[in-house]
Amino acid sequence: MALRTRITELLGIEHPIVQGGMMWVGRAELAAAVSNAGGLGILTALTQPTPDDLRREIARCRTLTDKPFGVNLTILPSVSPPPYAEYRQAIIDMGVTIVETAGHRPQEHVEHFKAHGLTVIHKCTAVRHALSAERMGVDAISIDGFECAGHPGEDDIPGLILIPAAADKVTVPMLASGGFGDGRGLVAALALGAEGINMGTRFCATVEAPIHDAVKQLIVANDERATNLIFRRFHNTGRVARTSVSDKVVAISSQPEAVFEDIRPLVSGAKGRIALETGDLDAGLVWAGQVQGLIHDVPTCRELIERIVGEAEAIIAARLSGFRAAA
Repeated sequence: MALRTRITELLGIEHPIVQGGMMWVGRAELAAAVSNAGGLGILTALTQPTPDDLRREIARCRTLTDKPFGVNLTILPSVSPPPYAEYRQAIIDMGVTIVETAGHRPQEHVEHFKAHGLTVIHKCTAVRHALSAERMGVDAISIDGFECAGHPGEDDIPGLILIPAAADKVTVPMLASGGFGDGRGLVAALALGAEGINMGTRFCATVEAPIHDAVKQLIVANDERATNLIFRRFHNTGRVARTSVSDKVVAISSQPEAVFEDIRPLVSGAKGRIALETGDLDAGLVWAGQVQGLIHDVPTCRELIERIVGEAEAIIAARLSGFRAAA
């Protein structure tokens, strides 16, 4: 059984499985491995220090795969923002055909990408944001439930509600994101109205993920309770793995007079990168979702994708077909 959906047709991929665009993790070796296994790999633009570095990373990815892959461009409010327009142009100049946008006020970028013929997937955490993105002209939505790593928004709506609520109103193809890591999740996502899944944390615990094995083993050892929600009081909620660093962030933030400057030294992206690359879990934050509770090994991307698709096909063909309505 081939799981063909509007997502597989739109993106030109074999399986309806997309790798999340993760800071410091979305590099060529991971994106290529996911694409070679029949999913859609995603490079993360801002992982590269300059737009020219992104051009080189796109070129490197092409030496590793001849399959479709995309690039994530996340737009975040900042006093000193990176040169988003230059990163955007690098993506276009390099002939990338699929882009994932996320974050703050993406309309300028969506319009520019669409004007150059790119397929645009927009990641969002609320139905109202998905409808806004659809009006902008995006080709697909990735709807991110409360279980996810990263920023789940401020509404706290889990996927079991958010996915069908979005499916009721969104007309473009939709990926379900947040809490997915096995064939059961893929079948559930399809049943809820999505046409594929987006996985971040699960792809961190793979052989090809360019992060230290100590981080991968942390994800394997953690259960579904082993996350912390940070930045809640600053209305920029983030979900990270529970570590000594994130415990400190939560403790400091709980103080009545706490301000963001009190936690800034603990949460910098540069320190998170050190943790990922050196395996020093006390160095910085590790972003991971509740799906940790479903992750028990570190397979190759091909082994993982084949397992997920095989499980999904077996569930659909065997277990679900065994249920019959009473006459």
